[in-house]
Amino acid sequence: MTKLFSHVEMAPRDPILGLNEQFAADTRNNKVNLGVGVYSDDNGQIPVLKAVQEAEKQLAAERKPYAYLPIDGLKTYNEAAQKLLLGEKSPARQAKRAITVEALGGTGALKVGADFLRIAKPNSTVYISDPSWANHRGIFERSGFKVETYPYYDPETHGIKFDALKAFLNNLQADSIVVLHACCHNPTGVDLSKEQWQEIAQIVKDKQLVPFLDIAYQGFGEGLDQDNTAVKIFDEAGLDALISSSFSKSFSFYGQRVGALTVLTDSRETAQKVLSQIKIVIRSNYSNPPIFGAAIVAKVLNTPELYQMWEEELAQMRDRIKKMRNELVEGIKKVGAQQNFDYVKEQRGMFSFSGLTPEQVNKLINDYGIYAVKSGRICVAALNSSNIDYVAQSIAAVLKD
Repeated sequence: MTKLFSHVEMAPRDPILGLNEQFAADTRNNKVNLGVGVYSDDNGQIPVLKAVQEAEKQLAAERKPYAYLPIDGLKTYNEAAQKLLLGEKSPARQAKRAITVEALGGTGALKVGADFLRIAKPNSTVYISDPSWANHRGIFERSGFKVETYPYYDPETHGIKFDALKAFLNNLQADSIVVLHACCHNPTGVDLSKEQWQEIAQIVKDKQLVPFLDIAYQGFGEGLDQDNTAVKIFDEAGLDALISSSFSKSFSFYGQRVGALTVLTDSRETAQKVLSQIKIVIRSNYSNPPIFGAAIVAKVLNTPELYQMWEEELAQMRDRIKKMRNELVEGIKKVGAQQNFDYVKEQRGMFSFSGLTPEQVNKLINDYGIYAVKSGRICVAALNSSNIDYVAQSIAAVLKD
């Protein structure tokens, strides 16, 4: 036998997906997985939304063939996703300066955007927040970029190092690529205010930076029309920008991998040139995207009754997460923990930077079967009425040790 690959070394486990493997192997009945970024209902199950079920029935009745899609995806999906992202009165939409392509989830949108930027801005450095979603670094490094971090989270105040962030961006070279979490920052849950976003947009404009906004949780913060505030600010400022978006969370549609990449440009002519280059990136990667998930999302977004049903279900998910935040904080207080966790109530979205140390996280895993990411990030959406008391008591216990 030949040994062509005997030199290949074992790669490290993904910090989140590897945690899931460890959780699955745990035989304890009271184990809780707060590591994975998935919304679960109060029964601990991933919900199947009624709007999605109805859309599936309607599509099944239409009996359309599953033909190849165009390289950039399903047209009705792309148009609806862009409208939801940018809003009805978007200057870029009205001037046709924006293009949107279907992508394989938010991750796929980031990867397509990164590969396009490697063509358009090959000498740039990419900057991600400190901390950021772990896969941000991997995606851009695999596309050939050097990746650095910019100041963001302040563990002392549980807020943002906003002055340090502004100073850092002001010192970057033109064409530096800055990856920004548009809402529900992952992993901290701490977002910029509208006024702060306006300041960041001005710096990006003055310094001629390349903004890449990641918005995977639209609707999980304050609402669909509030969570895209950052995107609207960049659009109204006339800035070129890339935006990755996802329906994995908002449609509870994780396995369908339904996302989009939107690019704002300076003109309709430029938009078409950018689209042509992105199509080449897609063609040489996966050729064209799948149809089923995009068709479901398009059906919901383009059918008023289904859209209203989906928006109501999304609001219920958002409200349940907020309720879990409050109950976790109060539960920790109730069992006598001295540390104040009130900041968890102010965070937004599915995640919380709990403030737990790596040692405390390890103790939660080993002694109590409660799994969290080493950084202390927990998925608040995984809490429910059956496990929240146990989680609160366990956190209080490791704080006392």
